[in-house]
Amino acid sequence: MPSTAVYPGSFDPITNGHLSILNRGLEVFDKIIVSILNNPQKKSLFTVEERLEMLKEVLSGKTNVEVDTFDGLLVDYAQGRNCNVILRGIRAMSDFEYEFQMALMNRRLNRDIQSIFLMTDYKWFYISSTIIKEAASFGGDISGLVPEVVCRRLKEKFGHIPLRC
Repeated sequence: MPSTAVYPGSFDPITNGHLSILNRGLEVFDKIIVSILNNPQKKSLFTVEERLEMLKEVLSGKTNVEVDTFDGLLVDYAQGRNCNVILRGIRAMSDFEYEFQMALMNRRLNRDIQSIFLMTDYKWFYISSTIIKEAASFGGDISGLVPEVVCRRLKEKFGHIPLRC
């Protein structure tokens, strides 16, 4: 029976660290649904629609990856997609503490859905979407840290600054 995992996140924007987790997840799962949480309480640089466009462009060649969005509880979304695995990446102990709490709450809400964690590759350990956005806002060199489409979109957002990609 084919195995499918949901890889949720804000992906504001997607980084090469996210892609590393996704690609390594594809070594374990037959299919991964990359899904953007539509969280109106979180201030995002890119709209959900812009993030969806970037993800679709970045992942266009991967036939075993689907891109989607969701509102509400992740376990309800996963169950609605007939998926019983949530894939998450972890960089540091601070990530672990937060992800561990979320996994326990998700388990409390739906015992049929499992959380699987992958440690990030060492070369992506220090990056996050937040750090990428901050560096980009000041014109920092983010080459090699994000896909080309993301770099272009960050240039558009921070157009007055000579962003290097």
